[in-house]
Amino acid sequence: MDIFALSPEEFVEKIGTGTIVHNSGDLFGDHLRAVQRVLKEWNYGKDLELAGLFHSIYGTEGFQDFQLSLNRRDDVKRLIGERAEFCAYCNCVMDRVTLDATLSAPAGKHKIMARPDVGGHEIALTDQQFEDLITVHLADWLEQVEREAAKINKRHGWLNKGDAWGYRRSAYQRMAELLGGPAQETYKTVFAREPQSSRHISQAYTPKLQSWSGRR
Repeated sequence: MDIFALSPEEFVEKIGTGTIVHNSGDLFGDHLRAVQRVLKEWNYGKDLELAGLFHSIYGTEGFQDFQLSLNRRDDVKRLIGERAEFCAYCNCVMDRVTLDATLSAPAGKHKIMARPDVGGHEIALTDQQFEDLITVHLADWLEQVEREAAKINKRHGWLNKGDAWGYRRSAYQRMAELLGGPAQETYKTVFAREPQSSRHISQAYTPKLQSWSGRR
């Protein structure tokens, strides 16, 4: 397959994302395209739209049922550009607690850590890279949280319907505040629909997941 003869959307489909069910219950490819659409609606530009399309292409701390090999980073860079690929890469490999921690860091001091299973290394972020990352990360969650909250997901510790609303609640709220504009408005709109019965729930961590063996 000559991937450079494909559009980014065609590439995502060709590598099999349409055969994998995402955490939210949709097909993985449908979720990727939906996050891309959210970012288009927010008018953050083509780079972040493509980062949204590829936001979990290498697998993430919260979703490992599909993992394009990190050995293919150069291919992805050539396909979508370095800015979009770096954002997607960070979203995939980061230990999310380190993203939540750096939300309070001053300008010029943002950094995250990769998870131990993908190297455990520090990744320093420019202010633009930090903004890119929280924009895509927030769009990803807002696109799916209502579907997640409508069901039980034992892998994430959500044993009752509605539990997903509390996942890293304060971190997502802070991301929305930092971004402002359409991202914050979407956050307010989505979370205004949360029932009162779950608004006390707060889960600050991401449980460890079992990797899928079918790496590409």
